[in-house]
Amino acid sequence: MGIPFIQKAYVGSYVVRQQLARRKRYPLVLMLEPLFRCNLACAGCGKIDYPEAILDQRLSLKDCLAAVDECGAPVVSIAGGEPLLHKEISGIVEGIIARRKFVYLCTNALLLEKRLGQFKPSPFFVWSVHLDGNEHMHDQSVSQTGVYKRAVAAIRAAKARGFRVNINCTLFKGADPQQVAAFFDEVQAIGVDGITVSPGYAYERAPDQQHFLNRAATKQLFRDVFRRGRGARAWSFSQSSLFLDFLAGNQQYRCTPWGNPTRTVFGWQRPCYLLGEGYASSFRELMEETDWDRYGTGNYEKCADCMVHSGFEATAVTDAVRHPLKALTVALRGVRTEGEMAPELPLDGQRPAQYVFSQHVERKLIEITKAKTGAEQPAATP
Repeated sequence: MGIPFIQKAYVGSYVVRQQLARRKRYPLVLMLEPLFRCNLACAGCGKIDYPEAILDQRLSLKDCLAAVDECGAPVVSIAGGEPLLHKEISGIVEGIIARRKFVYLCTNALLLEKRLGQFKPSPFFVWSVHLDGNEHMHDQSVSQTGVYKRAVAAIRAAKARGFRVNINCTLFKGADPQQVAAFFDEVQAIGVDGITVSPGYAYERAPDQQHFLNRAATKQLFRDVFRRGRGARAWSFSQSSLFLDFLAGNQQYRCTPWGNPTRTVFGWQRPCYLLGEGYASSFRELMEETDWDRYGTGNYEKCADCMVHSGFEATAVTDAVRHPLKALTVALRGVRTEGEMAPELPLDGQRPAQYVFSQHVERKLIEITKAKTGAEQPAATP
C-alpha cells in the first residue's frame, strides 16, 4: 500500500475539517527546502543553479520547525538540493515527527547509507529516493554514472533497518513506456513501499530545456505506461488515484498552488514550488496577499504544460474527499487508458511569461553581503 492507513486517516480528516470550515485555500503538503546545495548536477534541475553565496545558505533547525508550525500542513516534504548535506537534518526530521506530521525526506541516496544511523523508523517518516527510471535512464537523468546502483543499495539498506522507502520518479520527453513499466516492476521487487511519479517541469534555470513534456505528450505517455500495469493497479503509488487519472487525461483539474506551499532560504515562495516569482516574509502573507488568479494553466504561459504533482495532487485529494465513490472506482477499476480524454483548459486568455527569477537572487546576494560586512565590523568600544 503506497499510502498507509494512518496517513490516509490523518490527511482525510484534516481535509474534511477544512471543507467543513469552508476554507477556500489551505495547505496540504509543506515543501520545505532547507538548502539548495546538492552533490549532483542534474541537467533538468532548476534548484541548484545559484551563486556560491546562496548555495551556502541554510535554514536553521529553528527556522524549519517555525515554518512547519506556521503552515500547519499535515505532511512535510523536505527537498532541496540534497537535504542530507544539512548538518541539522536529523533534528529537523525529529522535530517534525514530534509534531505528528508525516515527513518525506527526499534524497538522491548518495549519502543515505552513511547517515542511516542518525534516523529512526517511524510510521510518520518516509525516505523518498530520487530514481528517474532504470539504471540507464536514471544515470542519464542525473548526468553521472553509477548513481542508480548506489541508490538501490541504499534502499535495500534502509529497508533492512525497518524504514519505509518510496521512490520519486520524474519522467521526461523520450521516456519509453515499456521501460518505465518494467522499472516500476523492478523497484517493487526490491521492496519499495510506494512510487511517486510526475512529468518534469521546465524550470527557467534548468540547463536542459529540450526534454520537457507538453500536456498532450504527458497524457499519452502515462496512458501508455499505465496500460502496461493494469491501469496502474499493478503498482503501489504514494498518490491519489484521481491524480493518476488526471495524468492519463481523464480529469480536467485546475492547479491549486497553495496546496503545496514552499519555504526556502529566500522566504515563502510565490506562487509555488516550481515557480519563484517573488517571496513572502510569512505564510499568512503568502496565502492572503498572493494574486493566485494570475497563475495556473490557462492563466499564465509558464504554467501551460504543467501537470506536476506539487500543483495538482492537492486538487485531486480535495476532489477525492468530495467525491469518494469516484476515487474508489478509479482505485478499483484502474486508470482508464483508452477513449476520449477530458477537454483541455483553454490557453487563449493566458498572460505572457515574465522572466523575473534573477531579481530575488540579486536581492539575496545584497542581503548576504550586508550581513557579512556587518559581522566583519569591529565591535564598538564601550
